[in-house]
Amino acid sequence: MADKEETEQIIDVGEDYAEIKMGGGWFLTITLASSEKYEKEYIEIAKERGGQKRGRFNLNPKYARVLGEALIRFSDENGL
Repeated sequence: MADKEETEQIIDVGEDYAEIKMGGGWFLTITLASSEKYEKEYIEIAKERGGQKRGRFNLNPKYARVLGEALIRFSDENGL
C-alpha cells in the first residue's frame, strides 16, 4: 500500500482536473467536462501520453464518489 507522501508525489490536482503519473510517460487524467449537446457535466477519465488521449471513459458525476470508494475497497481487499 502506498504511503501518503508517495501518493502526493504521483497525483497532481487542480481545479476541475487531476493527473496521476504512471510509468513510461503515461498519465491517467481526470477532468470535469460538459456536453454542449445535452448541457450536462460529466467526468472524463483517460489514459494520456504525449498530449494524446487513449482509452477514454465518461462517468456521471453522481457516481464519482462511489467509484472512488469501490476502488479503495478493491485495493484493500486484494492487498494492493
